[in-house]
Amino acid sequence: MSLDALFRPFTVKSLTLPNRIVMAPMTRSFSPNGVPTEDVAAYYRRRAEGGVGLIVTEGTVVERPAARNDVQVPFFHGAALPEWKKVVEEVHASGGKIAPQIWHVGSARGQAPDWTPEGQVDSPSGMTAPGKVKYEPMTEEDIADTISAFGKSARAAKELGFDAVEIHGAHGYLIDQFFWNGLNGREDAWGGSTIADRNRFGVEVVKAVREGVGEDMALILRLSQWKQQDYDARIAGTPDEMAEWLNPLSEAGVDVFHCSQRRFWEPEFEGSDLNFAGWAKTITGKPTITVGSVGLDGEFLAAFAGQGSKPASLDGLLERLERDEFDLVAVGRALLADPQWVEKVRDSRHDDLKDFTREALGVLY
Repeated sequence: MSLDALFRPFTVKSLTLPNRIVMAPMTRSFSPNGVPTEDVAAYYRRRAEGGVGLIVTEGTVVERPAARNDVQVPFFHGAALPEWKKVVEEVHASGGKIAPQIWHVGSARGQAPDWTPEGQVDSPSGMTAPGKVKYEPMTEEDIADTISAFGKSARAAKELGFDAVEIHGAHGYLIDQFFWNGLNGREDAWGGSTIADRNRFGVEVVKAVREGVGEDMALILRLSQWKQQDYDARIAGTPDEMAEWLNPLSEAGVDVFHCSQRRFWEPEFEGSDLNFAGWAKTITGKPTITVGSVGLDGEFLAAFAGQGSKPASLDGLLERLERDEFDLVAVGRALLADPQWVEKVRDSRHDDLKDFTREALGVLY
């Protein structure tokens, strides 16, 4: 198929992109003591040089004692901010656009058994999985401070010269834990039996971030139905429930919904072939980003079990993009392994596309 749809410009608010390709946020854990290095800056610069339309950084955490679950996950506060400024400058010097993904992991703990977070773990009901209580629920003071921390990081993103900002509200991390009835069993104003009830924390975070960045800066929110704690979990079982979930977030200030699926081609609801991003755009009228195994023949969770993936056809993706089912396409592992992926696709250099292997997770190419 023609690649024209993939290489059309795109504008939302003050953000103008040369194409529809977004580098998906991917945790890299190469920032000792939470501070990104020159290698991190060079990693992002190479993707800008390679023609990525918008780079979304790895998850960077807000200023809460246990916001991260890995000692090399970067902060987005304090001593890390001058180094993020260098990242922005290198990306801009290479003609790129970049947004930080601001994040709080909540009760989703990391894989390093010899490292513990710096303070009390935040979560709506103290659960790490449905029915498994390990921590104390967040207090009203904890919740207010966390919302404020997202706003502070958003203001910092604007001051540092980032082009947009993304909130991580997916995959079973803190904001998603409030959305999901599996981990939010609160009986106060921050919980409830419906997604309309459980939406409040996410809505307040969006409002704080919007206030922090102002009206002209594009605000992206990443969401998912599936969780790392339960791949089959769903926030919205019907289009009406999805409207109850997404519309308040849209009204609070989201400009673009970044809709994470394990496989982008799978329909979200019976009776329609629209995927998650397609439904989000239909419901809210806002631009959307699709993501999930783009450009490769295996889905990304398999990579952590050691499985590799080979380049796959983009025809199905291009058909959906051509009919405006969604607006932007996030590419993860293909770009992680190959900073020239965009150039190779644009120039139809299919034989030069690289396989993805698990070893790529351990290197900043």
